[in-house]
Amino acid sequence: MAFTVIKTTWDEDEAALRAIRERVFIREQRVPEALEWDDQDAVSVHFLAKDGHGEAIGCIRLLPSGQMSRLSVLSEHRNQGIGKALLIAAEEEARAQGRDEIFLHAQTHATSFYEAAGFSVTGGIFLEADIPHRQMFKALS
Repeated sequence: MAFTVIKTTWDEDEAALRAIRERVFIREQRVPEALEWDDQDAVSVHFLAKDGHGEAIGCIRLLPSGQMSRLSVLSEHRNQGIGKALLIAAEEEARAQGRDEIFLHAQTHATSFYEAAGFSVTGGIFLEADIPHRQMFKALS
């Protein structure tokens, strides 16, 4: 399946970014709305994956702290390299910003996905939105 990844902002693509995260996190994973939306969206760099028809199918954000978060791909588009492409785009942005490392909070079932992308687990399991997570980091230098 053909798709593209674009760099964007919350102001430019809020509706598309909200739609993806609402479907994946709020509806599918039952994350409370109050936990999904925060003040970091307006100050983060966002990436949006679009299918061949221009429909938004996945997203990720890079926070000013160097944390990647909210990686999500619509269920019918998973396992096609979209998540990996979004992760790479955010990592390239972090490199362009001159960062030495990036980090994220991975849902435990997804740690092998991030390990395959060069991330390492640091510390134990913790709950975020009642979902088990592990902190992971990747050195960029």
